[in-house]
Amino acid sequence: MESPVLSYLRSVHAELAELRDGVPYAVGPSSADLDPSDFGIALATVDGHVYEVGTTRKQFSLQSISKPLSYGFAIAELGMDAVDAHVDVEPSGDPFNEISSSPETGRPANAMINAGAIAVASLIKGSGGRTPIQRIEHTYSEFAARKLRSDGREYRAERARSDRNHGLAYLLSAAGVVEGDPTRALETYLRQCTVQVDCRDLAMIAATLASGGTNPVTGTEVLPYEAVERVLSVMMTSGMYDDAGDWATSVGLPAKSGVGGGIIAVLPGQVGLAVYSPPLDTHGNSVRGAAACRRISSDLQMHFVRSARQGRSAIRSIRTIDTEPSNIRRTEAAADVLQEQSERALVIELAGDLFFAGTETVVRELSSLGDEIDVVVIDVRDVDEVGDAGIRMINAVFQDFRDNGREILLVDPDDVLDGVDTRGITIFDSRDRAIAECEHRLLERYGGPEAMPRAVSVVDSPVLAPLTPADADALAAHMSRRHYDDGEVIRRVGQRFGGVFFILSGTISIVASHTDGTRFRLRTLGAGMTFGELALGEDDRQETTAKAEGPVELMVLTADEIEALEERDPALAVQLWRALARDAYMRVDRFSRANAARIRD
Repeated sequence: MESPVLSYLRSVHAELAELRDGVPYAVGPSSADLDPSDFGIALATVDGHVYEVGTTRKQFSLQSISKPLSYGFAIAELGMDAVDAHVDVEPSGDPFNEISSSPETGRPANAMINAGAIAVASLIKGSGGRTPIQRIEHTYSEFAARKLRSDGREYRAERARSDRNHGLAYLLSAAGVVEGDPTRALETYLRQCTVQVDCRDLAMIAATLASGGTNPVTGTEVLPYEAVERVLSVMMTSGMYDDAGDWATSVGLPAKSGVGGGIIAVLPGQVGLAVYSPPLDTHGNSVRGAAACRRISSDLQMHFVRSARQGRSAIRSIRTIDTEPSNIRRTEAAADVLQEQSERALVIELAGDLFFAGTETVVRELSSLGDEIDVVVIDVRDVDEVGDAGIRMINAVFQDFRDNGREILLVDPDDVLDGVDTRGITIFDSRDRAIAECEHRLLERYGGPEAMPRAVSVVDSPVLAPLTPADADALAAHMSRRHYDDGEVIRRVGQRFGGVFFILSGTISIVASHTDGTRFRLRTLGAGMTFGELALGEDDRQETTAKAEGPVELMVLTADEIEALEERDPALAVQLWRALARDAYMRVDRFSRANAARIRD
């Protein structure tokens, strides 16, 4: 199925594509290729997954989106104090090209306006045989996880109409803010502005900032966390120029726009958002880009106040059903079927918050499941909080499961997913009950009567399979038949060893007690299984209670009959104990294999 996240982005894209306001920034050779209808949205998670719709692979100039990247590069290389000596961190409230500097120090108000960006560019020097712009290109490439280059023709076109920026460079030089030749500083700044990117690149750049400066795809630390902290802070207060105040309150994401038509927005710890659309508003921001950011932030609850918690994956574990079997003892035939069909059922445990980022990892996993998956057990008992965006995404996935005939078994005793449409979804109060039902449905589909027998004669009991038919008949002659009605206690905790009970038909619940006295179902037994023999290992005392669930038919080899058998036919008694030991070993082995698989996970 298509991810609900991608479906949502498609709907936003289709709606906002109708906007016709704004005028593109037409400078340089690329102006000939400008199409006002171009519109792309890309969203990258901090684990490197990218959702993209629309025009996301068309190249355009980075422009002012380069400013926070070079600012972070300068801080990482020179340190905070050295950069602060040249550029302040105060919001200016001015347009991007305003002549804005402190009357006392000459410092530009911040690194997001042109004056501040030129000052920052003057601090980046050549090193190791590479020019300043080559070093900047290398850093930008690490942000984007692919090679990025400045376009010489675009640079020359920008320079030809940069009289105002020339003036800024010389004013800053006169104030001692720009180091070295102001023309060189301006050239570096203009070249970084004409680095060519696409919308997907911007999303990866934003995701790198969201993940604390480490590229989520390559694992490369592009900036140290301290530099990212400063960069995002200044982006929040100044990244959208004279629209920054309204942006901070209504969108609530550190962001940076560029007159090339791009916008990046960052939700720390969770996602990076990028939008490309050339038509600009009076602030120099992409009209569709700003509208998309506002809409997505609102719908997905991405405002930094609402999304203060780290966006870790909500998936704690994913296992196939064979690695976490229920406490129902299965016949060998049933166990074989469940092993063979184990890839058709998953147990997914969720934890933490289901806000956008946490839920995104869940719906991405569920959306990517192959056609071979029939049933999924989802355990939400350790989920703390669910946001509106999470509910919408979960509803979309659950509906797709319904539409395609797949089943979800939900473990949600505390109604954590209140608000989620759970029509057709069975809800359980414990994971074991859900897994047992999951196994039952697999056995119904793939097992046949041999795996799910309604009744099993005692001589056909899997436990007695090692015996010859004659020995099994001889052993059955020592047993007595018993019937129990629904709810009747067959064996009670503390009773002495009463023999071995062979279930002919019906279901038995084995109930244990917590230290506080509360009871819980330990396992469920059905036709062809046995119980009672474990009391021999517990000082001949019953450690659990066995209770009938519905009508039950049993054959019992009592303790007295076993003692008599050992005296009259010791060879048959040995065959019995060998069969019981073999059955116990197989159960322990199956349990050990499941535990080993959990440890590997």
